[in-house]
Amino acid sequence: MVVTGFNHIKRSEHLPARIALEIGREISEGRIAPGGRLPAEHLLAKTFGVSRSVVREAIAQLRNEGLVETRQGVGAFATEIERRQSIRIEQDDLSDRASFRSLFQLRRPLEIEAAGLAALHATEADLARLDEALAGMTGAEKWTDQGIAADLVFHRAVATATQNDYFLLFIGFIAERISLAINAARETALLEEIVEVTIAEHVAIRDAIASRDPLAARRAMEAHLTGAASRLGLTIETF
Repeated sequence: MVVTGFNHIKRSEHLPARIALEIGREISEGRIAPGGRLPAEHLLAKTFGVSRSVVREAIAQLRNEGLVETRQGVGAFATEIERRQSIRIEQDDLSDRASFRSLFQLRRPLEIEAAGLAALHATEADLARLDEALAGMTGAEKWTDQGIAADLVFHRAVATATQNDYFLLFIGFIAERISLAINAARETALLEEIVEVTIAEHVAIRDAIASRDPLAARRAMEAHLTGAASRLGLTIETF
């Protein structure tokens, strides 16, 4: 079964963002009614011609934007209009380098602080999620969509490990936009170098969190973000 009403997504497009845009349009224009249940994950994956992990990233983006609510074991639903609380950053806005730099600048203090708190509060389940994300990154041949998705899962796992839902809310909101940086880095540097360096930076973050060392975790996250900015040709002020 394929769900009608949605457009098939071309492989060259940024998949989670494009799928979120398609589903968001269906919600905004009323074809998915407020409170209405979205098609099942496997049906959306078949309809769009993508993996279920890509669909999950799209649903996570819509949830962070306030358009969708998820219920454990039930599914995803369009948020009732009166309960929608949404902050939106249009993808076209990020084509402006100054705007993109500003978003990256916002990311930096949030994620550094999150890493420190994660080192203090991470549970065994949180560490397992970090390890699972790392396995996805290292196992993704040529760093395809699977590797990008795993990178985003890692950063969300760090936010979750803070045990502060607001960190997850805000970091989750910009997580999909962060993936634009990953794509840009792939286009401006040797892929093999990006993969090797990026994985090493994430391993350092994970190890510091697992060691319950908040200062080391903050430093590891800062080093990762500084490296990511450099690979993108961005200059971010540090103090």
